[in-house]
Amino acid sequence: MKKKEYKKIFKTFLCLLLVVFIVVGPYYLMSYRPHDVDYSNKDKNEPEWEGIITFWDYPRLDKKTGTQFGWIREKIKAFEKENPGVYIDFKALNWKKGPIEINTAAKMGHLPDVVPIGSDYSIIIKDVLDPLDEYLTVDEIEDFRQNALQSVTYSNKIYGLPWMMTTYTMVLNLDLFNENGVQPPENGFWTYDEFIEKMKVLTYASKDNGEIDHYGINSFIEPSYYNMWGILLSDGAKVFNEKAQYSFNDDKALSGVQKLIDLKQKHNVIHPEFGVNNSNKAWTSFYENKNIAVYPVGTWALNVLDRLQSEGKGFNYDIAKFPTGNLNRSVTLSNMVGSYGMSKQENKQKSDMVVKFLKFLVKDEYQQDLERLGVFPVKKSIGNIYSDDLKMTMIYDELEDANIVFDHPYWKEIDEIIQIEIQQGVIGNKSAKEVLKDAEEKVKVLLNNVVN
Repeated sequence: MKKKEYKKIFKTFLCLLLVVFIVVGPYYLMSYRPHDVDYSNKDKNEPEWEGIITFWDYPRLDKKTGTQFGWIREKIKAFEKENPGVYIDFKALNWKKGPIEINTAAKMGHLPDVVPIGSDYSIIIKDVLDPLDEYLTVDEIEDFRQNALQSVTYSNKIYGLPWMMTTYTMVLNLDLFNENGVQPPENGFWTYDEFIEKMKVLTYASKDNGEIDHYGINSFIEPSYYNMWGILLSDGAKVFNEKAQYSFNDDKALSGVQKLIDLKQKHNVIHPEFGVNNSNKAWTSFYENKNIAVYPVGTWALNVLDRLQSEGKGFNYDIAKFPTGNLNRSVTLSNMVGSYGMSKQENKQKSDMVVKFLKFLVKDEYQQDLERLGVFPVKKSIGNIYSDDLKMTMIYDELEDANIVFDHPYWKEIDEIIQIEIQQGVIGNKSAKEVLKDAEEKVKVLLNNVVN
């Protein structure tokens, strides 16, 4: 074949190849377009947002470390490690001044990013928190205990993420029961009359001078504490009816208030300082002075009593339900749902990171770890973390039916009115009827002022 013919064939081949490229090329480039190359050298594992998240919280005794903030500080460090560039600025609150600090910060517009709201509707209704609904899946919402989630729900929006819950129980000093030949209530159940009879035997003088120095029961009355409300509500009293109207004014409420007053004014089975003492004095009389047979308290106290036993400073104890009244079942009222809210945010990326932190705190493994605090998980899927502890299991079995404080927007103010009036009845300044009458009048004034 001649050289000219080779050139002709080669040119023909190039022309065909060019035609193919022109026809097929665009389709190929559209179908197999190369990806953009990121030359920023940015580590894809870095968080989308970096910075400081402010966080306030209350103390909770950690039986593993013996500290008040060991549990939460441990979780903070773990989150910071998993999210380089994100730092949690933690502020420790105390139970006395903490609520005041939070309310002041809310009024001034200086709330931390993460706020311990518990089930406090006075914070939720202030429009200072971002709702969390958009961040939660249906499965996540359904896994929370209903009463725990309800405590942070307002106007059908979720304003907090629950992370633990607990309730009140009656703790018994078994040493005092045994020394006085008093049988503890079988399986923790007793009626109010049975309770009174046992308390009478456990109220006595231990010395020859005849002065009573041991008492069947002790407690205290303060707003936001519901240690004795298991007795107040035992005959079926309700503070609000189904229409959210104030209803703590009927015969059931009168009976409950009278029972509480009678502990001191009629039966003389409760410490004489009941009604004027504070929570610290009442608790000290039980765990340190050891002259009180029964003390109603949150389940956190069981960790304290266990630690004292291990140090040789405690006593044998058990728990019991609140005595039953006309309802024929034990009743509790509790504000003891731990939950965190997110203050209003302007940066969406920061909001995402704050919620990531909130969800981190309710990881399944951390729900299991709540045993260190003597409290219970809020996730139904976790189940009973105290399967080997008969005392805590008894409380766990009733937790689903525990009454959480009322979701009334002005419950905090109403609660203070009721508690102060009951206090006046307990110390003998008012009858049970006067307590209810005066409380109702003050609540009406409060609500009228709010509406008008």
